[in-house]
Amino acid sequence: MIDIKENAELNVLNHSCAHMMAQAVKRLYPQAKFWVGPVVSEGFYYDMDLGDEVIKDEDLPKIEKEMKKIAKDGKRIVRKEITKAEALEMFKDDPYKIDLIQDLEDGTITCYQQGEFIDLCRGPHVETVKQCKNFKLLKHSGAYWKGDANNKVLQRIYGVCFPTAEELEEHLALLEEAKKRDHKKIGKEMGLFTVSEYAPGMPIFLPNGMILRNILEQFWYEEHTKAGYQFIKTPIMMSKELWETSGHWEHYKENMYTTMVDDREFAIKPMNCPGALLVYNSSLHSYKELPYRIGELGQVHRHEASGALNGLFRVRTFTQDDAHLFVTPDQIESEVKNVLGLIDRIYSVFGLPYDIELSTRPESGYIGSEEIWQKSEEALANACIHAGKEYKVNPGDGAFYGPKLDIHIKDSLGRVWQCGTIQLDMNLPERFGCTYVDKDGSKKTPVMLHRVIYGSIERFIGILIEHFAGHFPLWLAPRQFVVIPVHQEKHLEYAQKVVKALQDAGMRVELDDRNEKLGYRVREAQMSKVPYQIVVGDGEAENETVTIRQSGKKESKTMALNEALEKFVKEVEEKCLLEK
Repeated sequence: MIDIKENAELNVLNHSCAHMMAQAVKRLYPQAKFWVGPVVSEGFYYDMDLGDEVIKDEDLPKIEKEMKKIAKDGKRIVRKEITKAEALEMFKDDPYKIDLIQDLEDGTITCYQQGEFIDLCRGPHVETVKQCKNFKLLKHSGAYWKGDANNKVLQRIYGVCFPTAEELEEHLALLEEAKKRDHKKIGKEMGLFTVSEYAPGMPIFLPNGMILRNILEQFWYEEHTKAGYQFIKTPIMMSKELWETSGHWEHYKENMYTTMVDDREFAIKPMNCPGALLVYNSSLHSYKELPYRIGELGQVHRHEASGALNGLFRVRTFTQDDAHLFVTPDQIESEVKNVLGLIDRIYSVFGLPYDIELSTRPESGYIGSEEIWQKSEEALANACIHAGKEYKVNPGDGAFYGPKLDIHIKDSLGRVWQCGTIQLDMNLPERFGCTYVDKDGSKKTPVMLHRVIYGSIERFIGILIEHFAGHFPLWLAPRQFVVIPVHQEKHLEYAQKVVKALQDAGMRVELDDRNEKLGYRVREAQMSKVPYQIVVGDGEAENETVTIRQSGKKESKTMALNEALEKFVKEVEEKCLLEK
């Protein structure tokens, strides 16, 4: 799925279409006043104040009809330059535009006009509204003015636009497929997780979800043990002084949950890094011990706005698969290369291709010398090259304390998710007084690498649910098999034998001997996305065979029981993806 904001042609087209939508709204609702209409990854939106009018689902086709009229009319989109004083006069009756204009510096202000509609805008735009004819309005919602919950709720309409009708149709089909794969819907159907108004933004994992989660965590521990990591567990709540030392108190306090304990202020951790630094400082270190690799599946809490909460994707508590590596400067490249190798092994198991982005030194506000930054950036770039990985540069987007590599995975619908990160940190080790004894006996400050691969267990599970549409590969599936006897009594004994054979092989299996028709039981197992349904009747009982049907497929296959068990064990051990 295309990221419209990042595609130069689609970005301009969608912003132009946003203006065309605003023009249509203004015709239908003359009292309308507009805030901003930016392009986002999914298309565009416009925030507007319609007074007492409230947009409903049935209003969107009416707005689309007016937009089609405007596109057919084909007016040119004209760029105009005006002074700040002229802009204030032009929009004197619109408090939202006045607010925007007052924040602008004195000088030339640009507007774009088509027909009777004009709005403030930096541009650029397409030449005529006729180019915006292949559009679709997707949804509407409320949105606080400036994103502030203390402000008025404006109405927001989302849409998308493509150069051709075929591209639009293809995109809408993908959106429809994405809707079917919604992790909240599938998570409920499969009994993976739930949410409660008693704990907003704090998902509750159900038994099936815990099976999936435990498998992912076990896989993480196994791979990191092979890669030479040690594991830690740090407190979930630590004192204000620690967060002052780390800098979180100054920069992140509004997103932290705090409480008083014994007349001291404490905060629940929003990040795991300070705990890792305490672990490092709990003993003395020599250069011979570096790199020092410690990993933690650490639960963190961050206060997110209630309106932003979304299933497992945006939550208030989650578990980061954090690792912190303490290295000497000359170990940066080799360690980053090792991390990239680990990332490659883990993502490939799930069939998730990825791209790498290198974010470099900000123009201002950074710490450390330009020479250190240059060497650090070169180390990250060389690690990618020597790992055989291409990367693109995102200039100036590094944190103030160091450059980073962001890993963007692509799911089965082509949607891009930022999960993995490798962040160089030249700040925290110094703030916490971390040292190691170098070859010459002097004390040096190590470089710290922050690193996640899943990003967060919760969000990664949400991504996997949508990536696989709930049809998990056998090794991941909470319910792996349902054994279904054709006749509940006649074939029950052999069905129980098959169940025991699967259990002895370490599989998760259920017996469905309910007094229901065979077709009903098979369909229900299919709808529940159980990877394999095993049906046994006369032939199977007589010949020690099983008839297997894979989730999402219509055809069945009959195999010897022993042969089937070998196939399933191999599929789990090798973490195979399901055949398409």
